[in-house]
Amino acid sequence: MARSERLLTLLQTLRRYRRPVSGATLAEETGVSLRTLYRDIASLQTQGAMIEGEPGIGYVLKPGFMLPPMMFSQDEIEALVLGSRWVARATDSRLAAAGADALAKIAAVLPAEMREAVDQAAVVVATRRITEDKADLSLMRKAIRTERMVQLTYGDVNGAISTRRIWPFALGYFDNARIIMAWCELRQDFRHFRADRIVDFAVLEARYPRRRITLAREWHAREGMVHD
Repeated sequence: MARSERLLTLLQTLRRYRRPVSGATLAEETGVSLRTLYRDIASLQTQGAMIEGEPGIGYVLKPGFMLPPMMFSQDEIEALVLGSRWVARATDSRLAAAGADALAKIAAVLPAEMREAVDQAAVVVATRRITEDKADLSLMRKAIRTERMVQLTYGDVNGAISTRRIWPFALGYFDNARIIMAWCELRQDFRHFRADRIVDFAVLEARYPRRRITLAREWHAREGMVHD
């Protein structure tokens, strides 16, 4: 492994830990000897990385230190390209454009050989949309970010139409459908709503009374979620 890639791997490993981690653990996870690990930590510290700690106690990386994007590995570049291509195929047009723009910004500051790697990445997304959404999911994402209630006109699996007021807190993208996760006031419970079954919706001015992060945590703790 090249030294630059080794240092990047060490930084990424440190970022996963919020509390001090032992040098032995870091050496094992990065695949180097303990002596090499200590040299690499010293090298990163001289480059400005705020790594605190010492042998026998452990190390922790304070937030704020960033390496330039030219430090991306080949696997990381392919992951970024794959993610951007998946977003372009599986999400709404605004999010797809945002994904492409983000990748272009990253590519613009890469060295020439890595820009070529972006263009020639051998990763393909086979996902194709099976259903089309009538709803503008960019507005739904905005409602989620701002914790606004949403009024839905919704058709269930049997085609029955109902009006729902929901508290949306997450949006899931799957191969054949987009799903809004929400608290439903009608059911007084969590429900999943398929975006292709939304006839119409409006984002209300009222904010829902519980925080989005709280709803998401409760939802994650639940099992056997019910679909509408």
